[in-house]
Amino acid sequence: MPLEPTLHRDCYLTPEWFAREREQIFAREWTCVGREEEIQNPGDYLLVELAGESLLVTRDKDGRLHAHHNVCRHRGSQLVLGQLPKGSWDAPGVRTADAAGAPAAVPSAAPAACGHFASGIKCPYHAWTYNLDGTLRTAPFLEEGDGFCREDLPLWRAQVDSWGGFLFLRLTDAGPTLLEQLGGAPERVQRYPLAELRTARRITYHVAANWKVILENYNECYHCGPVHPELCRLVPAFRNKGGSELDWERGVPHREGAWTFTMSGTTDRKPFAGLNADELIRHKGELLYPNFMVSLSAEHAAAFTLFPHDAQRTTITCDFLFHPDEIAKPGFDPMDAVELWDITNRQDWLICESVQRGMGSRVFERGFYAPMESWSLDIRRYIRERCGPTP
Repeated sequence: MPLEPTLHRDCYLTPEWFAREREQIFAREWTCVGREEEIQNPGDYLLVELAGESLLVTRDKDGRLHAHHNVCRHRGSQLVLGQLPKGSWDAPGVRTADAAGAPAAVPSAAPAACGHFASGIKCPYHAWTYNLDGTLRTAPFLEEGDGFCREDLPLWRAQVDSWGGFLFLRLTDAGPTLLEQLGGAPERVQRYPLAELRTARRITYHVAANWKVILENYNECYHCGPVHPELCRLVPAFRNKGGSELDWERGVPHREGAWTFTMSGTTDRKPFAGLNADELIRHKGELLYPNFMVSLSAEHAAAFTLFPHDAQRTTITCDFLFHPDEIAKPGFDPMDAVELWDITNRQDWLICESVQRGMGSRVFERGFYAPMESWSLDIRRYIRERCGPTP
C-alpha cells in the first residue's frame, strides 16, 4: 500500500495560507471559545478574539446567551477597551498557567478576559449604552427622530450556541447548526455528563506549531510509543503496531487493574453515573474541527481548545473537568489526573514544535501518512473542502 502524502508545507508555514484558513474556516465555522460556566450569571461576559475580530459573549437577565462584535455603532470604539494581552513565546511548549489555575497572559488569538457588566454595556468613548442582548438603550443628548432611532442601531451580532457546557461562536449567519456541524460526536459521548462538569484546573500552553500539526498529532497514536512512555505504561496497547489495532469507538483499554487516565491508573473519585460497561474502564476521545479536542475518562474529562495565533503559533487551553459533587468533597485533589496530562501535553507540544521547525527546511516539501495514521487524512479533506485546492 503506497504512503499517502500530507498537505504541502505551505499549508503549515505561510501567512497567505493561514489568511485563507482564517476567512474560510474560522470566520465561517462554529468555533469553541470556552465554557458556559465562565459566564454563568446575568451580566457576565467573555471577551474573545476570533478570526481577527474582538467579540463579547454575554448572558442576559433571563439566562440567554448573546454574542456581539466588540464595536460601538457610534464611532467604532471598542466597548471593552484594549487588545487582549500577549504572552511570551520565548520558551517552546511553555506552560503559562500553573496547575492551580493562575491567570496567564496569552496571545490575542485566545480568550483571556472574563468580566461583569453591572448595568448594561457602556461605550467608554461617548457613553452609548447597550442592553445585554445588544440593543441600544441610551445615547446621551440624542432624542428619537430626526434620523436617529435606537432600534436601528443594535450591536453587530455573531452566532452563539453551546453543547456539553462548551461555548461555540460563528461570525456568519449562514451554514449548519452547531449540532449539525458536530456530527455524530454528541451521540457517541451522550452518557458523559459534560454539561454538568466544572473546571477544577486550567493550564494554558503556547505552542510554536501550526494548529493543524496539533490536530494531526491528536488524531493518531503511531507516535505514542516513542513520545509518551508514561502514557504507554498506562495503555500498553499504544505500543502495539502504532495503535493500528485499537477500537477507537469502543475506547482505549488500560493496563490490568487501571481504569482512568491518572498517574496510578486509578483514583478515589467516583465514575460518572450512567456510563456503559466499556466507558467505566476505557478511555474515549473526540476531535471536533476546527479547534476542539476532548478526552474522556470514567470520572474526568480533559478538554483542549486551540486558538491559532498565526501560521506557526497556537495557544491551547486545557481544562480539567470533574463532577461538582466530587469537587465539593473535602480533600478533593485533581492532581493525579492533571500531572499525567501535563506530562503528556508537554511531550506532544515539544514534538509538534519539532515538526514545525523541520517543515521549514529547504529540503522538505510534504510528508507522508503511514497506514496506522489514516485518521489524520481527515485534515486534508477538511482543508480542501473549505479552502479549495492545495499546493
